[in-house]
Amino acid sequence: MRLPTSRRNFLKAAACAVPLAALQTGEGVARPSPVETRIKKAVLISMLPKQLSYAERFTLARQAGFEAVEAQTVNDPSEAEQLKKAAEDAGIRIHSVMNMDHWRYPLSSSDPAIVEKGLEGMRTSFRNAHLWGADTVLLVPATVTPNTRYSDAWTRSQEQIRKLIPLAEEMKVIIAIEEVWNKFLLSPLEFPRFIDEFGSPWVKAYFDVGNVVLYGYPQDWIRSLGKRIVKVHIKDFKRSTTGFQWVNLGDGDIDWPAVRQAFADIGYSGYATTELDGGDKAYIEDVSRRVDRLLLGE
Repeated sequence: MRLPTSRRNFLKAAACAVPLAALQTGEGVARPSPVETRIKKAVLISMLPKQLSYAERFTLARQAGFEAVEAQTVNDPSEAEQLKKAAEDAGIRIHSVMNMDHWRYPLSSSDPAIVEKGLEGMRTSFRNAHLWGADTVLLVPATVTPNTRYSDAWTRSQEQIRKLIPLAEEMKVIIAIEEVWNKFLLSPLEFPRFIDEFGSPWVKAYFDVGNVVLYGYPQDWIRSLGKRIVKVHIKDFKRSTTGFQWVNLGDGDIDWPAVRQAFADIGYSGYATTELDGGDKAYIEDVSRRVDRLLLGE
C-alpha cells in the first residue's frame, strides 16, 4: 500500500521425500520429481479504469492475464454484493481486502474512540473478505508520530490486533501486516519479530517489494520473512538527485532478478498484486506483461 493466459512456472521446489523402496531403480536411486509451484498474478482494483462498471473492470483484469483482484473495504452491503457478482461473472477471484481505515484511525492511537473506529474498519473488511471469498485483510498496524512513540506503536497495535484474532480465526481470514512509510517496522529483523510475537497462524506478513527500497533491499527482507509472507505487493521506485518517484515495473531501481531468486529460495507461491498508478486497457496489459517478465521470469 502507498501512503494517504497460461504461463510457465518459474518456481520449483524439491518434492517431499518418499520411501526408499519407491526410489530404487536398475540404475540406482532415482531422484524424486520436483513439485512445481508458482506465484499467482493479481491487480489492485484501484488500478482498473474507474469509469467502467465493476463487471467491466474485472473482465478487463481477467483478459489482461490477471488471476485475481485485491479489493478495498466497501461499507455499503449492496455495493459489496455487486463486487461479488462481478467477480463471479468474470471468473476472477477477489483474493484480498485492503483495509481502508488504518490511516485515519490507527490502532496505535492513544484515543480509544479512534482505535474503536480502526477496529470497526477491520471488522467491515473481514465481512467483505468473508463475502468475497478472500483469505487475507491487509492491515497497516501502526503509525509513529510526534505524539506516538515507537514503543507505544508496537505495544498498542499488538494489543488491538490480538482482539481481532478470534474473528480472523472464525472467518478463516488472515490479518496480513504490511510495512509502509509509517516510521514503523523499519528493518528485516523487526518485521519478523513483530509477526512472531503474536504466536498465531492468523497473523502474517503482507510484503511490499517497493516500500523498503529507501532503507533496504527487498531480497534481504524476503529471505528474513520467509514463510511468514502470505501476500505480496509489487511496485517499482526510482531515486534521482532531486528526490524519488514511483515508476512502472522495470523502470526503477529494484533488482528484479534478485527479488525473483529470493522468492524462489523461500518457495513463495501466493499472490503478487500490482500496486501502481491506474490506466487504460493497453496500460493494464503492459503491466501484466511486465509482471510475467520481471517477477515470473517468462
